[in-house]
Amino acid sequence: MLYYLFDYLKELPGAGLFQFQTFRAALAIIVSLLVSLVFGGKFIEFLRSLQVKETVRDLGLAGEKQKQGTPTMGGIIILTAILIPTLLFAKLSNIYIILLLIVTLWMGAIGFMDDYIKVFKKDKKGLRGRTKIVGQVGLGLIVGCIMYWNSDVYVRKDISKHPDQQTYCDNYYPNASYCNVQKLQGEEGDFKMVVDYNAPVTNVPFLKSYQFDYRSVLIFLGEGYQKWAFLIYIPVVIFIITAVSNAANLTDGMDGLATGVSAIIMTCLGIFAYLSGNLIVSDYLNIMYLPNAGEMLVFAAAFIGACTGFLWYNAYPAQVFMGDTGSLTLGGIIATLAIAVRKELLIPVLCGIFVVENLSVMMQVSYFKYTRKKYGEGRRIFLMSPLHHHFQKKGIHESKIVVRFWIVGLLLAVLTFVTLKLR
Repeated sequence: MLYYLFDYLKELPGAGLFQFQTFRAALAIIVSLLVSLVFGGKFIEFLRSLQVKETVRDLGLAGEKQKQGTPTMGGIIILTAILIPTLLFAKLSNIYIILLLIVTLWMGAIGFMDDYIKVFKKDKKGLRGRTKIVGQVGLGLIVGCIMYWNSDVYVRKDISKHPDQQTYCDNYYPNASYCNVQKLQGEEGDFKMVVDYNAPVTNVPFLKSYQFDYRSVLIFLGEGYQKWAFLIYIPVVIFIITAVSNAANLTDGMDGLATGVSAIIMTCLGIFAYLSGNLIVSDYLNIMYLPNAGEMLVFAAAFIGACTGFLWYNAYPAQVFMGDTGSLTLGGIIATLAIAVRKELLIPVLCGIFVVENLSVMMQVSYFKYTRKKYGEGRRIFLMSPLHHHFQKKGIHESKIVVRFWIVGLLLAVLTFVTLKLR
């Protein structure tokens, strides 16, 4: 909202600063920190007054008794600290900001219902797994449809040196939901031909000039196969959003673990958003230029500030837990932003902590069922899953495990960022 106010008052000294995404991102991270710190303390007291407490299962882990009675549903603090700066400093007409706001509210609502049932209805199972999956699939369907069909979501490519400029769309992007060749004036007064197109394409890590087109999977269908690409692209988006949000939920098992890892991941994605939305830098790095994508930097900054501020209360020993309200939302936002900047193929690396935590549970459950059927008794790969509890069972202190996971997450983020040049 302030962006539009200062755009109207652009004659005032300093008002022009609000035109810069980096300036608004800096304000967003400051405000989100302040909101989470100031609002967080009061909200925790409010939760205590309502006796909104976490019921910790007896898993035989160190420190479990200390956690009994700790307020939960602290994810509301994170959501508030994300939404307020975004509404204040972002371009609310930007399709990417609208998309991220939808994801935040949608996943926040699913997580809130889950926590509400656990706390107030005294049902430890919370929201039925099938209902939760339906909600995640519904969100994935919305995100996939917007990314696939919305004309404001597109890639811009310089085709000035291409020999077949005028028929570029027909030859290279037939059946694209949006494709337009136009002549633009550059900063130095020169003219160039560009093509704006919306097609299900993404960057492939480690390869210099190759972009993966989801439509190529359907080439066996013959002529006109491109128009059926949504049958591949949208299920992939649904899978990514569901998988990452659930993986973030599994990671939220120690004080500050999911919060810190999410902040590290979003820092990398925020940089990607800014680079992808910058014409000069994207051309230099040979990555897709996504007009208007740089605005997501403001949202990413608010996300980082919210997580960092929440750590003030969530670091060991935690004064509040985020609950599913926070963890499901963090995972959904991360997945959506990765898809929006066309970096979803980097998720296994960037979100490596989430992936390993998820895999540890799948491996543990699968192996237990297999050995129980084969030997009559279930056996385990890990002392306990998710993986962070395995190390806790080995006697490593919780705070040390969390910091080590942060360090690994930071290394994975650096590796992900390095893929921009290692191609």
